Amino acid sequence: MFVTPDFAELKKAIAAADAFDVQQALAAERIGIKGLAALLSPAAKPYMGVMAEKSAQITGRRFGRAVQLYAPLYLSSFCSNRCVYCGFSADNQIERRVLTLAEAEHEATILHDRGFNHLLLVSGEAPAKMGVAYLEELALRLRDRFAAISIEVQPLRGEEYARLFAAGITAVAVYQETYDRDVYRQVHLSGKKSDYDHRLATPALVAAAGMREVGIGALLGLSDWRAEGLAIGLHLAWLRKHFWRTALTVSFPRMRPAMGEFTPPLPVSEREMTQLIFALRIFDPDVGLLLSTREEARYRDGMLGLGPTRYSAGSCTVPGGYGNRDVTGEQFSVGDHRNIDEVSEVIRQKGFDPVRKDWDPIFQMHGRRPQSAALVI
Repeated sequence: MFVTPDFAELKKAIAAADAFDVQQALAAERIGIKGLAALLSPAAKPYMGVMAEKSAQITGRRFGRAVQLYAPLYLSSFCSNRCVYCGFSADNQIERRVLTLAEAEHEATILHDRGFNHLLLVSGEAPAKMGVAYLEELALRLRDRFAAISIEVQPLRGEEYARLFAAGITAVAVYQETYDRDVYRQVHLSGKKSDYDHRLATPALVAAAGMREVGIGALLGLSDWRAEGLAIGLHLAWLRKHFWRTALTVSFPRMRPAMGEFTPPLPVSEREMTQLIFALRIFDPDVGLLLSTREEARYRDGMLGLGPTRYSAGSCTVPGGYGNRDVTGEQFSVGDHRNIDEVSEVIRQKGFDPVRKDWDPIFQMHGRRPQSAALVI
């Protein structure tokens, strides 16, 4: 299984990079971990313009002018974990609810009518409130109306992912939250999520179960963002080696203040997140990079074509919020409140193509056998 190097060693590798290392990385056709460390380092700051140009060129070659649009659909705000940074934490006194299957289908219909064909199902981690049977039934109800259905829920077993794949779910996002073991222990106070290694092993389980796509990432602001970026790169490289048929994505959730008086201990600026995005694009030309509505419209518009390939739009982070804007208990506050048509228009004005559908289940291999877990070493 994948094992993260010591976080102090990651920081040391980044700190050792100098201007010559950055220039070598930018001149190379492909870079390895040493090159990624250089592009994440403070020595790369004067080269941001060159990084932007190279990132944009790579993005254009690999993804063309397409910018995929998707929407999150929150199913439940119940959570059995105590995570200090999350609005859904079991410690927080919020109004909690889990949508019935009929309510979830209604919310999905609203999004479909607004023009979305890519749907991300999200929930707090409370299996007793919402388990595999619920997700399976919902996927069966929705799969003929959406080009792709992804999930961001509690880690499951390999056979459960295979079951959901058969029902029509094609992608799973499992963010490590932080690759810093010490910080991970400090911010995950109790619950199944407090097991660092179990969570770290989950993306491989997802890929081995046959899912078409796996998403990873770290919450920016919990620990040193440069070391987080290098750990993400190492994780990406490991997954590509062992599960080469699986598409990979990275998301960049930048932390905001949340309920429970949480404030990010190491806030990440827009410029720093931009450097991280450019570095990962240059390191892995084929990875999908997601930029959510956590970020403000101004920043998201400015990043079009420079690296990110997927944008959420018109997002609501509370269960039932698309049909009823008066419900409360959001997971985090949204920075970009524009609807899909407004976001699409800006994408077109920038010379790119807003894509609401770039995949169809008809292309999925029926009866595809899961990739062998024996590949994992």
